[in-house]
Amino acid sequence: MMTVPVCFVDTNLFVRYLTNDDKHKAEAVHKLLLKAKSGKIRLVTSDIVIAELVWVLISFYEQGNEVVADLLRGILNTEGLKVDNPDIIEGALEIFEETNIDFIDAYIVSYMRLKNIAVLYSYNKKHLSKFSDIKRIAP
Repeated sequence: MMTVPVCFVDTNLFVRYLTNDDKHKAEAVHKLLLKAKSGKIRLVTSDIVIAELVWVLISFYEQGNEVVADLLRGILNTEGLKVDNPDIIEGALEIFEETNIDFIDAYIVSYMRLKNIAVLYSYNKKHLSKFSDIKRIAP
């Protein structure tokens, strides 16, 4: 029985694929994803890659929260690609879409909710005091 190789996908591949700003690279990534879908390879990526992808799409490609969330859901649902902490990321995307907070802050809130953590030590009053189920405390 042949072992299927496991390969990590970096942020720049997702950027090329989602923005199609380099058609040759976008097509190469598409072929890679098809290869994973067919089971020839297994692709993995991390939540930090997803966070960087959000930042790049907003900062450099000037995409709105809703557009970014839709694109990221496509990544999360890609067959043959495993993303670390998908439940936390999905919760973060919902918060990110519904509120005007950064993705990282949304990730923190999602993480806390999934881990049943109700108290947060933070100086970020602007974003992290918005949630009635989380008590923000400045040390």
